[in-house]
Formats: sequence, C-alpha cells, structure tokens
Amino acid sequence: MSSAVTPFVNHENLDPLASRLVDVPNLPWRATRFEGIEVKPLLRDSGSGIATVLMRMAPGSVLPDHEHVQIEQTWVLDGHLVDRDGPDAGMECKAGQYIWRPSGSRHSAWSPKGGTFLAIFQIPNKFYESDQRVTDISGQDWETLWGHCAT
Repeated sequence: MSSAVTPFVNHENLDPLASRLVDVPNLPWRATRFEGIEVKPLLRDSGSGIATVLMRMAPGSVLPDHEHVQIEQTWVLDGHLVDRDGPDAGMECKAGQYIWRPSGSRHSAWSPKGGTFLAIFQIPNKFYESDQRVTDISGQDWETLWGHCAT
C-alpha cells in the first residue's frame, strides 16, 4: 500500500483505493524558507520520495544551489524560470514550456519576473547550504528524511 498523501488535506475516511480529489484553488499557499517562494504540496509519498508541488516564485526570487537526485519535471504555467548558474546558465523556460532535468543535475534557478510552476520529483532535491549541510526544501537533513529513497 502506498504512503502517498496530500499534505494538509484530510483523506482519512476514504477507501484505500479511492481517488483523491484535491481542490487546488482552495489550498492555501505555504511559504518556504526561501524568500518569495511559496508552494502548494499536491502529493507526497515519504516511502518512495515521489512529490508533486505547485510552486509560485515572486519576481526576483531564487531557488538556491540544489541537486536533482532523480529526474525532476517542471511545467511553467505562467511567467518563467531561468537557470542562474550550472551547466545551463541563462537557459529560460517560459509559460507553456516544459523542462525535465536528469538525475544528478545541479543548479540554482530564479524567476526575474515571477512565475507559477508544476514540479514533479521522483525524490526531493538536495540543497547545498553554505555551512556544508545538505538539506531538503524545508531545511531538514536530507539524508535523514530521504536517504532511504535513494538506495
């Protein structure tokens, strides 16, 4: 049985095999630890690491240095996303475009004018902190939370 949930949505009384309808417009945006970046978590499976997130970046906000542990997919719904550094520095993904990144790719991303994105992860990103820690988007130790998924 899957351990998948939609965080902050009560699906407890559903049959284990019932579909989970998520009323996305009525989900609140949740701040991340990165200034100007908010998310609506749509699906998270702590057992496998699979996650689907609606992300909104305010103009000028930056998603700092991170590694895509497994394939990551992003569909830009509005605005744009630009690689700030890494092997594809300067590459821009605009509204209506889709980009996927291979396992092990590393970069930072920014949105000079802002944007909204649907992001799908096989395992959440590793963020590289200035103090040498490796964390997830919440700032918690990546290995403790997600290491079991990468083996």
